[in-house]
Amino acid sequence: MSSAAPTAPDAAPGQLLRTSEQVTRRSVAVRLLAAVRRHRADLLVALLFTALAGWLTHGLWPDPSGRTLALNPEDQTLYEWFLAVDARAVLGDFSLLTDRLNAPDGVNLMANTTVIALGIVLAPVTLLLGAPVTFALLAGANLAGTAVAWYLLFRRTLGAHRLAAVLGGGLCGFGPGMISQTNSHLHMTAQWLVPVIVWLVVRLLRASDPGPLPTGVTPTSAAPDRDLPVGPDRRKMISSAAGLAAAVTAQVFIGEEVLFLAAGTLLVMAISYALADRDLARRALPGFAGGLTIAAGLALLVLGYPLWFQFAGPQGVADGMFSPHYFSADLSSWWTLSPLSLAGSDDAARLTTGPAEYNTFLGWPLLLAAAASAIWMGRRRVVLACAVAALVMGALSLGPEVVLGGTRTALPGPYALLSGLPVVDGALPMRFGLALLPLVATLLVLALDRALRGTGRARRLVPLAVGAALLPLFPTPLPTAERPAVPEFISGGHWRQCVHPGGVLVPVPLPTPKEPWPMRWAAAADAGFNLPEGFFIGPYGRRGTAAMGTYKQPTSALLADVARRGDQPAIGDEQRRQAARDVAFWGASCVALADDAPHVDSLRATLEKLYGPSTRIADTWIWRV
Repeated sequence: MSSAAPTAPDAAPGQLLRTSEQVTRRSVAVRLLAAVRRHRADLLVALLFTALAGWLTHGLWPDPSGRTLALNPEDQTLYEWFLAVDARAVLGDFSLLTDRLNAPDGVNLMANTTVIALGIVLAPVTLLLGAPVTFALLAGANLAGTAVAWYLLFRRTLGAHRLAAVLGGGLCGFGPGMISQTNSHLHMTAQWLVPVIVWLVVRLLRASDPGPLPTGVTPTSAAPDRDLPVGPDRRKMISSAAGLAAAVTAQVFIGEEVLFLAAGTLLVMAISYALADRDLARRALPGFAGGLTIAAGLALLVLGYPLWFQFAGPQGVADGMFSPHYFSADLSSWWTLSPLSLAGSDDAARLTTGPAEYNTFLGWPLLLAAAASAIWMGRRRVVLACAVAALVMGALSLGPEVVLGGTRTALPGPYALLSGLPVVDGALPMRFGLALLPLVATLLVLALDRALRGTGRARRLVPLAVGAALLPLFPTPLPTAERPAVPEFISGGHWRQCVHPGGVLVPVPLPTPKEPWPMRWAAAADAGFNLPEGFFIGPYGRRGTAAMGTYKQPTSALLADVARRGDQPAIGDEQRRQAARDVAFWGASCVALADDAPHVDSLRATLEKLYGPSTRIADTWIWRV
């Protein structure tokens, strides 16, 4: 044999490489399979919640573009437009002051509930499949994600029995308020970060507590060789503070109102817990306060400018636009079942402002079960904190004046104490009721856990009582309806023959808060063009206060009147000059009238008198102006 002959390893380097890759892949597969087996129960729970969420929102499928939530189609149109605008961030075309609506002034996205973080994360879905698909996905995902997150908190942090955690997570994710808000309020149902925030706060508190000293011993009197608490866990404190800052920052760009409700509830719970356990408060307060300060400082590094922009930036608003007297919960709604629940009645709808606001409809069986659980659990500090927070948030939901059965009682509500406070005064009182879902769920979870781990009659009776209280609240599928297709002029991309990308297209009639349907055109075109007026919150109220929508220009008002009545107004030189001034104000290059517009013949005749002969493109008449 020649000494120059290659050795075995040198003879087949490719074979060795392939063998190494196979071993690596096999090792990853084994670890993945082991993880699945280890967490199979949790995965089955997540699958259960996902299936339930899919069933509740199945009316939007298999054609999200042709289906709409029947109880609140206007807000669905708004959120689809939000998602389309948010998705443009991955194209490098995004600003907190967008010019894609309300041309030429634009819209302050921070002053609106634009779910920016969700829109950016799901931008590929929006750009590939359309905003309606993203909306339908989020409608179900928010329900399932919230339920799973609370289940994990109850299971991992509270150490609750799995059945108790499942029922508690289910109530948090699929309770009456969540199902109601799913009628197009994506910013209110995206609550899956709230349990993460709660976990981080609890983790920070535990890390800040050095532990109690032995009875009768002080740090100065202890013998040198005596074991004492090792002190706060500073590493956990810092990591908890950093995680809390990240979670809070993300929630601001998902839904600030949910964060506001969570923070208010946690504040009440913290005060109640501290009063019940003053030793813990004395031990942990310095470290806990320091951790919260670090979290606030880190969050403000990111949130400082966006929050300034929201309240003081262009098109920003510093106040709320909804009357707390109107958006207050009826006291009797608390013991009434939601119309969207299995045992609910449509007659109950008269007790609230609309089908998206059944926030307080818990029903008397659940209230009774929660009260019984709190009493049975005795003086546990967490039970006391939950009970106090539930009473406070429930009382605030009644608004500045108590309403009973639709009748104002002239009794002042606790919310009147918040009147005039910046930011807080703009909150919708009835939405404080949403905070009770996790609070009540926690009480039920603790009671179920105690019963299921015990013996005797309670082991059977408590689960039966909780099940009987929850069964009437089981949700029913959300009502949906068909909606007209977007004009082929838009869906086929023909709009580019009329207006260049980023230019202003004027749909007739123009979108309004009550009839925002032309905003679907922009959403279908991935917000590729700008629209005048529209559905948004801006500083168009008295003295620059918040208002829904903007002032209508004279030509817009004239066309809206034609669309509503079908009459053809007299058009003279003054109207034509005003029409020219209005399109110049908007910066528009194209006016478009689709075949499915109301009183389309009258509108077309009016537009031809204003702007001259029209041009037909696909299923739309257009005027280049």
